[in-house]
Amino acid sequence: MPPSSSAEPGIRPAGLPLAVTMGEPAGIGGEIALQAWLRRNTDRLPAFFLLDDPDRLAALAARHGWQVPLRPVATAAEAAGIFPESLPVLPVRLPAAVTPGHPDPANAAAVLAAIERATTLALSAEAGAVVTNPIHKAALYGAGFRYPGHTEFLAALCGNVTPVMMLASDRLRVVPVTIHVSLRRAIDLLSADLIVETARITAADLREKFGIPQPRLAIAGLNPHAGEAGSMGEEDAAIVAPAVERLRAEGLDVAGPLPPDTMFHPAARAGYDAAICMYHDQALIPIKTLDFDSGVNVTLGLPIIRTSPDHGTAFDIAGQGIARADSLVAALRMAGDMALHRQHVRSH
Repeated sequence: MPPSSSAEPGIRPAGLPLAVTMGEPAGIGGEIALQAWLRRNTDRLPAFFLLDDPDRLAALAARHGWQVPLRPVATAAEAAGIFPESLPVLPVRLPAAVTPGHPDPANAAAVLAAIERATTLALSAEAGAVVTNPIHKAALYGAGFRYPGHTEFLAALCGNVTPVMMLASDRLRVVPVTIHVSLRRAIDLLSADLIVETARITAADLREKFGIPQPRLAIAGLNPHAGEAGSMGEEDAAIVAPAVERLRAEGLDVAGPLPPDTMFHPAARAGYDAAICMYHDQALIPIKTLDFDSGVNVTLGLPIIRTSPDHGTAFDIAGQGIARADSLVAALRMAGDMALHRQHVRSH
C-alpha cells in the first residue's frame, strides 16, 4: 500500500535515510536544517542526515540556543539509528569561516562536494533521496560551476539525463515546460516535442515516485483563452493541441489545451494530478499564491529522488534564527513519501 498520511507524532518511516546538502553556508540552510530536526516528531519527518561542517552547525545551534545534539557519522547507514536522539552529520569541512549573509568563494568547492557526495549516495542506494538546501551560483563559479542551477548540475551527475522541474504542494503540482528564460524566449523555445517530452517524464514519475497509477495531466494553453480559435494567437492550435493529441495517442490521460485563467480554482484542480504549463510564471504564480511557505521543488526525470525548499538563500535574514523551516520540512516529508512510493511500485 502507499505510505500513510497519518499525522500522529513520531518519526516518519521512509526506508533509507535522506541526504540533506548544506547549500550556501552563508545562507539559511544550516538554520532551517537544525530547526527541521527539532520538528522531527511533531512533523513526522523521515530520518535524514546532513552533509555539512559539524563545527559550523554547532556554532549555529549555540548562537540561537537550540538544543540539537550533533553526531558525526562515517556512512549513511549509521544515520537511521542515530536520528531519533541526535542529528547525524556526514562531515564536509569548510575551509573558510562563515559570515551569515556574505558568501565566500573559498567555500564553493565544499558546497559542490556535498551535492556530489549526496548524489553518489542516492545513486548507490545508500540514501533514499537527496534534499538540497539553496545554493548561491555566483559564489560557485570560481569552483567550476557552469550550470544554470541545481537541476542541471544534478542531471549531469546522474548521467546527463533530461530533468523536469516540478513545484508541488498538497494543493497543486505544476510543471513548467520552459523555465528560466524570458517570456519572448520561452515562446521561441516552445514546441510540440518539448511539451510531449515534459509530459511523458511527468507521467512516468507520477506513477513511480508519487504512486499515481494513471496520472491525469492538464495541459495549459499558451495564450489567453487557449488562443480562442486563433483569434488570440496561433500557437495553441499549431503547437499545444498537436502535442495533446500525440500524448493521447500514447495512452496518457491528458486534457487541453485549457484556458490558463480557469485551470487553478478548486474544482478545476480536482480534475488533474499535475498541470503542464507553458512558461515559468504560468506555473509558479498559482502554486506560490496557494501555498507560498510549503511549496517543494522536485526534479523529475532523474534516477534518484530529489526535492528542495522552494526558496533561496535569504541572505537578508541569515544568521538571525528567524528563517522558517516550513518548505524544508515539506521537502523532507515529500522526499520520504516518494521513496516509499517508489519502493512500493518496484516491489509490485
